[in-house]
Amino acid sequence: METTRTIRRVKQVIQPRFVIEGADVLLQRSFGPSRANPVDPFLLFDHFAFNDPAEGPIRGFPTHPHRGIETVTYMLEGNVRHRDSIGNLGVIGPGDVQWMTSGRGILHEEMPQRGPQGVIYGFQLWVNLPAAQKMGRPRYQEVKAEGIPVVEAPGVRVRVVAGEYAGVRGPVTEIAARPLYLDAALEPGAELRVPVPAGHTAVAYLFEGEGEFGAGPGQPGEVAGAVRMILFEDGDELRARAAENSPARFMLIAGAPIREPIFPYGPFVMNTREEIEQALTDLRNGTFVQDEAPAGA
Repeated sequence: METTRTIRRVKQVIQPRFVIEGADVLLQRSFGPSRANPVDPFLLFDHFAFNDPAEGPIRGFPTHPHRGIETVTYMLEGNVRHRDSIGNLGVIGPGDVQWMTSGRGILHEEMPQRGPQGVIYGFQLWVNLPAAQKMGRPRYQEVKAEGIPVVEAPGVRVRVVAGEYAGVRGPVTEIAARPLYLDAALEPGAELRVPVPAGHTAVAYLFEGEGEFGAGPGQPGEVAGAVRMILFEDGDELRARAAENSPARFMLIAGAPIREPIFPYGPFVMNTREEIEQALTDLRNGTFVQDEAPAGA
């Protein structure tokens, strides 16, 4: 007998706003850190694209600190060269993902470079850490495109970065928020159904095409066109369908809320003002980065 699932309805559709970060980098931001923390455990979602050569040289994100969070960079086109204060150096290219756990502190830079077509295109997600892990050792999980499994069905193609879909588990593991992180591409009229644990936060970022989200028996869903961030209500199944005359591609992200108060300040997200003040003191004193190799390096 088929288990009856509760379909997640659409709670809110967000039109990303343009913001300037780093060295004058123009981004589309769906949400950013706030003490209200409405998308717990997710803190920020940015969409970066440099598609106009008239924009000139890409300045990127020179050396900057992080503490208390995880940053997730997922590339579609172009690449990002990164290096940090504890010896890591690498390049994230098309289809690659870097899941960086900053823990108690890391200084790093991220410098985008255009691909062969002159384009840079990707996303960055920030994920909160529970208080017990905010001062842990830094850790990287960097996965090349060929290491990310793909699940295909008629009209559906899903890359599984983290979590599980259709019995396939993603390569990013041991994350406190127990995330689901999928890149889903649907042909016109195709439908995707994804089980998501009740109580977890779920969002979809539609960046290509048009689709309907949250539809169920006798219940129409919310129709949206790219680019939009869709926030879902609670339930245990997420449904999305591409428009009949348009494909759709979106990032599907879910995770367990941390349910702790947060105090964000720039690249730091801690639990209290005092912890932010300590981070700033550590930066001034040169004690922000510990002299040790990161876990998972």
